[in-house]
Amino acid sequence: MMARSVYVAMVCMLVLFSFSASAATIGGVEVRDTLAAGDSSLTLSGAGARSRWFMKLYVAALYVEQTGRSASAVVNADEPQAIALHITSGMITSERMTEATMDGFRNATGGDLAPIQADVDAFMKVFEEEISEGDVFDLVYLPGEGVQVRKNGESAGLVGDLTFKKALFGIWLGDKPAQQNLKEAMLGN
Repeated sequence: MMARSVYVAMVCMLVLFSFSASAATIGGVEVRDTLAAGDSSLTLSGAGARSRWFMKLYVAALYVEQTGRSASAVVNADEPQAIALHITSGMITSERMTEATMDGFRNATGGDLAPIQADVDAFMKVFEEEISEGDVFDLVYLPGEGVQVRKNGESAGLVGDLTFKKALFGIWLGDKPAQQNLKEAMLGN
């Protein structure tokens, strides 16, 4: 009887551990529950799949220090934050990602890219290389430093400032987001 109780307790602990190892599985992607941003460890706010014509293109996850905040509060915050993009479709090419991201920047800035054009140009270079299913882009904002861009864990550079970060995060969390239900999912709603 005692051995059975120990066995049941061990199985319960393993089940609980397996659920805590990954915060969520979205569109077949195991989304991390935390993400490192300089000296900070950010917590997953939420994640969702970006789809078009019923095809899942990528999974986007938002990482923040404090969850449960409005989209506006997240976009405007001058604190460590990150968005991770997990490419889930071979339909995402360098050209398509560049075009969609530029559309997102125009939507996030009301079409006025002039103040951040140099930063946008520098940022877009990350999409010049071939993009493949399974690639992961981490866009990590570090106050006073800019947005650290990582592709598959490798640094692709540091870009912009708070103004650029607001436009970048506005692509997914702004008034005209890439997809409304994705915005809500990233905010944990």
